[in-house]
Amino acid sequence: MSVKIILFILTNGNRWREMRRFTLMTLRNFGMGKRSIENRVQEEARCLVEELRKTKSSPCDPTFLLECAPCNVICSIIFQNRFDYKDQCFLNLTQKLNENVKILSSLWLQVCNSFPALIDYFPGSHRKIFKNVADMMQYYLEKIKEHQESLDINNPRDFIDCFLIKMEEGNPQTEFTFEALVNLVNDLFGAGTETTSSTLRYGLLLLLKHPEVTAKVHEEIDRVIGRHRSPCMQDKSSMPYTEAVLHEIQRYVDLVPISLPHAVNSDIKFRNYFIPKGTTIITSLTSVLHDSKEFPNPEKFDPGHFLDKSGKFKKSDYFMPFSTGKRICAGEGLARMELFLFLTTILQNFHLKSVIDTKDLDATPIVNGFFSVPPTYKICFIPV
Repeated sequence: MSVKIILFILTNGNRWREMRRFTLMTLRNFGMGKRSIENRVQEEARCLVEELRKTKSSPCDPTFLLECAPCNVICSIIFQNRFDYKDQCFLNLTQKLNENVKILSSLWLQVCNSFPALIDYFPGSHRKIFKNVADMMQYYLEKIKEHQESLDINNPRDFIDCFLIKMEEGNPQTEFTFEALVNLVNDLFGAGTETTSSTLRYGLLLLLKHPEVTAKVHEEIDRVIGRHRSPCMQDKSSMPYTEAVLHEIQRYVDLVPISLPHAVNSDIKFRNYFIPKGTTIITSLTSVLHDSKEFPNPEKFDPGHFLDKSGKFKKSDYFMPFSTGKRICAGEGLARMELFLFLTTILQNFHLKSVIDTKDLDATPIVNGFFSVPPTYKICFIPV
Protein backbone atom coordinates (compact mmCIF):
# COMPACT_ATOMS: atom_id res chain seq x y z
CA MET A 1 0.00 0.00 0.00
CA SER A 2 2.95 2.35 -0.39
CA VAL A 3 1.43 3.19 -3.78
CA LYS A 4 1.05 6.96 -3.61
CA ILE A 5 -2.68 7.27 -3.02
CA ILE A 6 -3.43 9.14 0.20
CA LEU A 7 -6.43 7.55 1.92
CA PHE A 8 -7.67 8.05 5.45
CA ILE A 9 -7.49 4.33 6.12
CA LEU A 10 -3.72 4.88 6.09
CA THR A 11 -3.61 8.06 8.20
CA ASN A 12 -2.82 8.28 11.90
CA GLY A 13 -2.74 10.74 14.78
CA ASN A 14 -5.34 13.44 15.32
CA ARG A 15 -6.62 13.37 11.73
CA TRP A 16 -7.42 9.66 11.95
CA ARG A 17 -9.09 10.06 15.37
CA GLU A 18 -11.25 12.97 14.17
CA MET A 19 -12.31 11.22 10.95
CA ARG A 20 -13.07 7.90 12.64
CA ARG A 21 -15.04 9.53 15.45
CA PHE A 22 -17.07 11.56 12.95
CA THR A 23 -17.64 8.57 10.64
CA LEU A 24 -18.87 6.26 13.41
CA MET A 25 -21.13 8.94 14.88
CA THR A 26 -22.63 9.85 11.50
CA LEU A 27 -23.17 6.24 10.47
CA ARG A 28 -24.95 5.63 13.76
CA ASN A 29 -27.09 8.73 13.26
CA PHE A 30 -28.09 7.44 9.84
CA GLY A 31 -28.98 4.11 11.32
CA MET A 32 -26.02 1.75 11.05
CA GLY A 33 -27.01 -1.14 13.31
CA LYS A 34 -30.53 0.26 13.65
CA ARG A 35 -33.80 -0.29 11.88
CA SER A 36 -33.42 2.42 9.23
CA ILE A 37 -30.26 0.98 7.68
CA GLU A 38 -31.78 -2.51 7.90
CA ASN A 39 -34.68 -1.26 5.79
CA ARG A 40 -32.21 0.05 3.19
CA VAL A 41 -30.41 -3.29 3.01
CA GLN A 42 -33.71 -5.21 2.78
CA GLU A 43 -34.87 -2.94 -0.05
CA GLU A 44 -31.61 -3.49 -1.91
CA ALA A 45 -31.83 -7.24 -1.34
CA ARG A 46 -35.28 -7.23 -2.99
CA CYS A 47 -33.88 -5.23 -5.93
CA LEU A 48 -31.04 -7.73 -6.24
CA VAL A 49 -33.49 -10.64 -6.32
CA GLU A 50 -35.48 -8.96 -9.10
CA GLU A 51 -32.31 -8.51 -11.15
CA LEU A 52 -31.37 -12.15 -10.59
CA ARG A 53 -34.84 -13.20 -11.78
CA LYS A 54 -34.12 -11.46 -15.07
CA THR A 55 -31.39 -14.01 -15.77
CA LYS A 56 -34.24 -16.53 -16.25
CA SER A 57 -32.23 -19.39 -14.77
CA SER A 58 -29.55 -19.01 -17.45
CA PRO A 59 -25.86 -19.26 -16.56
CA CYS A 60 -24.47 -15.87 -15.52
CA ASP A 61 -21.41 -14.30 -13.94
CA PRO A 62 -22.76 -12.77 -10.68
CA THR A 63 -19.84 -10.35 -10.20
CA PHE A 64 -21.59 -7.20 -11.40
CA LEU A 65 -24.90 -7.69 -9.58
CA LEU A 66 -23.21 -8.68 -6.33
CA GLU A 67 -21.12 -5.52 -6.54
CA CYS A 68 -24.11 -3.27 -7.25
CA ALA A 69 -26.08 -4.30 -4.16
CA PRO A 70 -23.63 -3.31 -1.36
CA CYS A 71 -22.49 -0.35 -3.45
CA ASN A 72 -26.05 0.98 -3.51
CA VAL A 73 -26.36 0.65 0.26
CA ILE A 74 -23.29 2.80 0.84
CA CYS A 75 -24.45 5.22 -1.87
CA SER A 76 -27.74 5.70 -0.03
CA ILE A 77 -25.77 6.68 3.08
CA ILE A 78 -23.22 8.94 1.36
CA PHE A 79 -25.29 10.42 -1.49
CA GLN A 80 -28.83 9.86 -0.11
CA ASN A 81 -29.98 8.00 -3.23
CA ARG A 82 -29.40 4.54 -4.71
CA PHE A 83 -28.69 4.03 -8.41
CA ASP A 84 -30.45 1.99 -11.04
CA TYR A 85 -28.28 -1.00 -11.94
CA LYS A 86 -28.15 0.21 -15.55
CA ASP A 87 -27.05 3.76 -14.68
CA GLN A 88 -23.91 4.38 -16.74
CA CYS A 89 -22.18 6.45 -14.07
CA PHE A 90 -22.86 3.70 -11.54
CA LEU A 91 -21.48 1.11 -13.94
CA ASN A 92 -18.29 3.13 -14.43
CA LEU A 93 -17.70 3.50 -10.68
CA THR A 94 -18.19 -0.18 -9.88
CA GLN A 95 -15.98 -1.19 -12.83
CA LYS A 96 -13.14 1.05 -11.63
CA LEU A 97 -13.45 -0.29 -8.09
CA ASN A 98 -13.30 -3.88 -9.28
CA GLU A 99 -10.34 -3.15 -11.52
CA ASN A 100 -8.39 -1.42 -8.74
CA VAL A 101 -8.82 -4.33 -6.34
CA LYS A 102 -7.41 -6.77 -8.90
CA ILE A 103 -4.45 -4.47 -9.62
CA LEU A 104 -3.73 -3.86 -5.91
CA SER A 105 -3.53 -7.63 -5.40
CA SER A 106 -1.29 -8.26 -8.41
CA LEU A 107 2.34 -9.36 -8.25
CA TRP A 108 3.46 -6.11 -9.90
CA LEU A 109 1.91 -4.00 -7.12
CA GLN A 110 3.60 -6.17 -4.50
CA VAL A 111 6.91 -5.45 -6.24
CA CYS A 112 6.08 -1.72 -6.25
CA ASN A 113 5.31 -1.86 -2.53
CA SER A 114 8.73 -3.39 -1.92
CA PHE A 115 10.52 -0.92 -4.22
CA PRO A 116 8.46 2.32 -4.26
CA ALA A 117 10.95 4.11 -6.53
CA LEU A 118 9.68 1.95 -9.42
CA ILE A 119 6.37 3.85 -9.35
CA ASP A 120 7.92 7.07 -10.63
CA TYR A 121 10.05 5.59 -13.38
CA PHE A 122 8.27 2.55 -14.80
CA PRO A 123 5.01 2.14 -16.70
CA GLY A 124 2.60 -0.44 -15.40
CA SER A 125 -0.83 -1.20 -14.01
CA HIS A 126 -0.23 1.14 -11.04
CA ARG A 127 -0.80 4.06 -13.40
CA LYS A 128 -4.26 2.66 -14.17
CA ILE A 129 -5.02 2.84 -10.45
CA PHE A 130 -4.04 6.52 -10.40
CA LYS A 131 -6.30 7.20 -13.38
CA ASN A 132 -9.23 5.30 -11.88
CA VAL A 133 -8.89 7.01 -8.51
CA ALA A 134 -8.62 10.44 -10.16
CA ASP A 135 -11.81 9.78 -12.16
CA MET A 136 -13.67 8.62 -9.06
CA MET A 137 -12.43 11.58 -7.03
CA GLN A 138 -13.72 13.93 -9.72
CA TYR A 139 -17.16 12.34 -9.50
CA TYR A 140 -17.21 12.67 -5.70
CA LEU A 141 -16.14 16.30 -6.06
CA GLU A 142 -19.06 17.02 -8.36
CA LYS A 143 -21.52 15.37 -5.96
CA ILE A 144 -20.10 17.36 -3.05
CA LYS A 145 -20.50 20.62 -4.97
CA GLU A 146 -24.12 19.69 -5.71
CA HIS A 147 -24.64 19.15 -1.99
CA GLN A 148 -23.07 22.50 -1.17
CA GLU A 149 -25.51 24.30 -3.44
CA SER A 150 -28.57 22.72 -1.83
CA LEU A 151 -27.31 22.34 1.76
CA ASP A 152 -29.78 22.94 4.59
CA ILE A 153 -27.82 22.92 7.84
CA ASN A 154 -30.99 22.17 9.78
CA ASN A 155 -31.88 19.13 7.69
CA PRO A 156 -28.84 17.00 6.76
CA ARG A 157 -29.78 14.41 4.16
CA ASP A 158 -26.73 12.17 4.16
CA PHE A 159 -23.08 11.72 5.12
CA ILE A 160 -21.81 14.50 2.84
CA ASP A 161 -24.25 17.02 4.31
CA CYS A 162 -23.12 16.16 7.84
CA PHE A 163 -19.48 16.73 6.89
CA LEU A 164 -20.26 20.02 5.14
CA ILE A 165 -22.05 21.23 8.28
CA LYS A 166 -18.91 20.45 10.32
CA MET A 167 -16.89 22.48 7.81
CA GLU A 168 -19.27 25.43 8.34
CA GLU A 169 -18.26 25.64 12.01
CA GLY A 170 -15.22 27.70 10.99
CA ASN A 171 -12.62 26.18 13.31
CA PRO A 172 -9.21 27.24 11.84
CA GLN A 173 -7.51 24.12 13.28
CA THR A 174 -10.13 21.76 11.90
CA GLU A 175 -9.40 18.51 10.13
CA PHE A 176 -12.72 18.95 8.32
CA THR A 177 -11.58 20.24 4.95
CA PHE A 178 -12.79 19.85 1.38
CA GLU A 179 -9.86 17.55 0.57
CA ALA A 180 -10.58 15.48 3.68
CA LEU A 181 -14.21 15.00 2.62
CA VAL A 182 -13.28 13.80 -0.88
CA ASN A 183 -10.79 11.30 0.57
CA LEU A 184 -13.23 10.09 3.21
CA VAL A 185 -16.00 9.55 0.66
CA ASN A 186 -13.53 7.60 -1.47
CA ASP A 187 -12.64 5.41 1.54
CA LEU A 188 -16.27 4.72 2.43
CA PHE A 189 -17.28 4.03 -1.16
CA GLY A 190 -14.45 1.58 -1.77
CA ALA A 191 -14.42 -0.16 1.61
CA GLY A 192 -18.22 -0.30 1.76
CA THR A 193 -18.49 -1.96 -1.63
CA GLU A 194 -15.63 -4.21 -2.64
CA THR A 195 -15.07 -6.23 0.53
CA THR A 196 -18.74 -7.14 0.93
CA SER A 197 -19.29 -7.88 -2.76
CA SER A 198 -16.18 -10.09 -2.95
CA THR A 199 -17.29 -12.00 0.15
CA LEU A 200 -20.76 -12.51 -1.34
CA ARG A 201 -19.26 -13.73 -4.61
CA TYR A 202 -16.93 -16.09 -2.77
CA GLY A 203 -19.80 -17.22 -0.55
CA LEU A 204 -22.02 -18.24 -3.46
CA LEU A 205 -19.10 -20.13 -5.03
CA LEU A 206 -18.53 -22.08 -1.80
CA LEU A 207 -22.26 -22.80 -1.50
CA LEU A 208 -22.22 -24.09 -5.08
CA LYS A 209 -19.25 -26.31 -4.28
CA HIS A 210 -20.84 -27.65 -1.09
CA PRO A 211 -24.52 -28.41 -1.90
CA GLU A 212 -24.96 -30.30 1.38
CA VAL A 213 -24.22 -27.05 3.25
CA THR A 214 -26.59 -25.08 1.01
CA ALA A 215 -29.37 -27.61 1.64
CA LYS A 216 -29.08 -27.11 5.41
CA VAL A 217 -29.23 -23.33 5.02
CA HIS A 218 -32.33 -23.70 2.82
CA GLU A 219 -33.94 -25.86 5.48
CA GLU A 220 -33.21 -23.32 8.22
CA ILE A 221 -34.56 -20.45 6.10
CA ASP A 222 -37.77 -22.37 5.38
CA ARG A 223 -38.22 -23.21 9.06
CA VAL A 224 -37.41 -19.81 10.57
CA ILE A 225 -38.37 -17.28 7.89
CA GLY A 226 -40.53 -19.07 5.36
CA ARG A 227 -41.24 -17.76 1.87
CA HIS A 228 -43.67 -14.91 2.47
CA ARG A 229 -41.66 -12.22 4.24
CA SER A 230 -38.20 -10.68 3.92
CA PRO A 231 -35.41 -11.91 6.19
CA CYS A 232 -34.59 -9.51 9.04
CA MET A 233 -31.74 -9.26 11.53
CA GLN A 234 -33.96 -10.56 14.31
CA ASP A 235 -33.99 -13.92 12.51
CA LYS A 236 -30.25 -14.38 12.89
CA SER A 237 -30.37 -15.48 16.54
CA SER A 238 -32.69 -18.34 15.52
CA MET A 239 -30.44 -19.49 12.64
CA PRO A 240 -27.22 -20.87 14.16
CA TYR A 241 -26.28 -22.95 11.12
CA THR A 242 -26.62 -20.00 8.71
CA GLU A 243 -24.62 -17.84 11.13
CA ALA A 244 -21.92 -20.52 11.22
CA VAL A 245 -21.85 -20.68 7.41
CA LEU A 246 -21.42 -16.90 7.14
CA HIS A 247 -18.55 -16.98 9.64
CA GLU A 248 -16.92 -19.92 7.89
CA ILE A 249 -17.14 -18.15 4.51
CA GLN A 250 -15.31 -15.15 5.93
CA ARG A 251 -12.76 -17.31 7.73
CA TYR A 252 -12.11 -19.54 4.75
CA VAL A 253 -11.76 -16.85 2.07
CA ASP A 254 -9.40 -14.74 4.23
CA LEU A 255 -10.29 -11.70 2.14
CA VAL A 256 -7.59 -9.29 3.38
CA PRO A 257 -4.76 -11.64 4.38
CA ILE A 258 -2.34 -9.05 5.79
CA SER A 259 -4.85 -6.44 6.95
CA LEU A 260 -3.69 -2.81 6.63
CA PRO A 261 -0.34 -1.40 7.75
CA HIS A 262 -0.21 -0.32 11.40
CA ALA A 263 2.47 1.48 13.42
CA VAL A 264 3.49 1.21 17.06
CA ASN A 265 2.77 4.33 19.16
CA SER A 266 5.77 3.87 21.45
CA ASP A 267 8.84 1.71 21.92
CA ILE A 268 7.72 -1.79 22.80
CA LYS A 269 9.23 -5.17 23.58
CA PHE A 270 7.34 -8.11 22.09
CA ARG A 271 8.48 -11.72 22.48
CA ASN A 272 12.08 -10.63 23.08
CA TYR A 273 12.03 -8.31 20.06
CA PHE A 274 12.48 -4.56 20.51
CA ILE A 275 10.20 -2.56 18.20
CA PRO A 276 10.95 1.18 18.09
CA LYS A 277 8.20 3.80 18.03
CA GLY A 278 6.89 4.51 14.52
CA THR A 279 7.78 1.08 13.10
CA THR A 280 5.29 -0.09 10.46
CA ILE A 281 3.68 -3.39 11.44
CA ILE A 282 2.11 -5.78 8.93
CA THR A 283 -0.12 -8.31 10.67
CA SER A 284 -1.05 -11.70 9.25
CA LEU A 285 -4.77 -12.30 9.66
CA THR A 286 -4.24 -15.57 7.79
CA SER A 287 -2.22 -16.97 10.69
CA VAL A 288 -5.24 -16.45 12.98
CA LEU A 289 -8.11 -17.35 10.64
CA HIS A 290 -6.29 -20.53 9.58
CA ASP A 291 -4.91 -21.51 12.98
CA SER A 292 -5.05 -25.31 13.07
CA LYS A 293 -5.47 -25.50 16.85
CA GLU A 294 -8.59 -23.33 16.80
CA PHE A 295 -9.92 -24.58 13.45
CA PRO A 296 -9.11 -28.26 12.79
CA ASN A 297 -8.35 -28.79 9.09
CA PRO A 298 -8.32 -25.00 8.44
CA GLU A 299 -7.98 -25.47 4.66
CA LYS A 300 -11.33 -27.27 4.60
CA PHE A 301 -14.60 -25.34 4.32
CA ASP A 302 -16.53 -26.54 7.35
CA PRO A 303 -19.29 -24.56 9.15
CA GLY A 304 -18.71 -26.94 12.06
CA HIS A 305 -15.79 -24.72 13.01
CA PHE A 306 -18.42 -22.38 14.50
CA LEU A 307 -20.87 -24.90 15.95
CA ASP A 308 -20.76 -26.68 19.30
CA LYS A 309 -21.73 -30.33 19.81
CA SER A 310 -25.41 -29.42 20.24
CA GLY A 311 -25.50 -27.44 16.97
CA LYS A 312 -25.54 -24.02 18.61
CA PHE A 313 -23.46 -21.18 17.18
CA LYS A 314 -20.01 -20.98 18.79
CA LYS A 315 -18.04 -17.73 18.88
CA SER A 316 -14.29 -17.72 18.41
CA ASP A 317 -11.72 -15.13 19.50
CA TYR A 318 -9.77 -16.14 16.38
CA PHE A 319 -12.48 -14.83 14.08
CA MET A 320 -11.16 -11.44 12.98
CA PRO A 321 -11.74 -10.87 9.24
CA PHE A 322 -12.36 -7.19 10.06
CA SER A 323 -8.99 -6.97 11.86
CA THR A 324 -8.92 -6.06 15.56
CA GLY A 325 -7.98 -3.32 17.98
CA LYS A 326 -8.74 0.40 17.78
CA ARG A 327 -8.49 0.38 13.99
CA ILE A 328 -10.91 -2.46 13.43
CA CYS A 329 -13.08 -1.89 10.34
CA ALA A 330 -15.54 0.94 11.09
CA GLY A 331 -18.16 -0.69 8.86
CA GLU A 332 -18.11 -4.13 10.50
CA GLY A 333 -21.72 -3.87 11.70
CA LEU A 334 -22.99 -2.85 8.28
CA ALA A 335 -20.98 -5.58 6.52
CA ARG A 336 -22.30 -8.29 8.85
CA MET A 337 -25.86 -7.09 8.25
CA GLU A 338 -25.42 -7.04 4.47
CA LEU A 339 -23.90 -10.51 4.33
CA PHE A 340 -26.72 -12.02 6.36
CA LEU A 341 -29.60 -10.24 4.60
CA PHE A 342 -28.26 -10.56 1.06
CA LEU A 343 -27.36 -14.25 1.28
CA THR A 344 -30.51 -15.33 3.10
CA THR A 345 -32.71 -13.36 0.69
CA ILE A 346 -30.97 -14.94 -2.32
CA LEU A 347 -31.34 -18.45 -0.89
CA GLN A 348 -34.93 -17.78 0.15
CA ASN A 349 -35.77 -17.12 -3.50
CA PHE A 350 -33.41 -19.32 -5.49
CA HIS A 351 -31.76 -22.69 -5.73
CA LEU A 352 -28.15 -22.47 -6.89
CA LYS A 353 -27.02 -24.56 -9.83
CA SER A 354 -23.49 -24.94 -11.15
CA VAL A 355 -22.84 -25.19 -14.89
CA ILE A 356 -20.08 -27.74 -14.24
CA ASP A 357 -19.70 -30.67 -11.87
CA THR A 358 -19.38 -29.25 -8.34
CA LYS A 359 -16.29 -31.40 -7.82
CA ASP A 360 -14.59 -29.41 -10.59
CA LEU A 361 -15.33 -26.00 -9.07
CA ASP A 362 -12.13 -24.26 -8.04
CA ALA A 363 -12.32 -21.80 -5.12
CA THR A 364 -8.65 -20.79 -5.36
CA PRO A 365 -8.30 -16.98 -5.58
CA ILE A 366 -7.12 -15.70 -8.95
CA VAL A 367 -4.79 -13.26 -7.18
CA ASN A 368 -3.85 -13.24 -3.53
CA GLY A 369 -2.05 -10.05 -2.54
CA PHE A 370 -3.69 -7.20 -0.68
CA PHE A 371 -7.05 -8.88 -1.46
CA SER A 372 -7.93 -12.51 -2.09
CA VAL A 373 -9.83 -12.01 -5.35
CA PRO A 374 -12.31 -14.82 -6.05
CA PRO A 375 -12.19 -16.58 -9.41
CA THR A 376 -14.84 -15.88 -12.03
CA TYR A 377 -17.53 -18.53 -12.42
CA LYS A 378 -20.98 -19.07 -13.91
CA ILE A 379 -24.06 -19.82 -11.82
CA CYS A 380 -27.75 -20.43 -12.48
CA PHE A 381 -30.32 -18.91 -10.13
CA ILE A 382 -33.32 -21.24 -10.22
CA PRO A 383 -36.48 -19.73 -8.63
CA VAL A 384 -37.77 -21.85 -5.74
